[in-house]
Amino acid sequence: MARVKALLQHDLVLISWSRNPLVPGSARRIVSVRVIGNTKPCTFTLVPGALVINALNCLLDNDIGFKVVFSKKTSKITGFLLLERER
Repeated sequence: MARVKALLQHDLVLISWSRNPLVPGSARRIVSVRVIGNTKPCTFTLVPGALVINALNCLLDNDIGFKVVFSKKTSKITGFLLLERER
């Protein structure tokens, strides 16, 4: 009987963000996060209220391996990002 290998699944991170509508040019802040897989060592940056730029700086680090696969602004002050990492 042939051996069957399990396929490694990708890690996915969905970040929903918003800006303060009362402050023009305000920084994007995380509203919510959903993770499939793991985000080590960047888990601490993925909390509601944290700055999106800090999470992206960690996740997009070359050693971590995440890439933005989809980004969408849903209004002038809200949007979301989908990041993926192959294991």
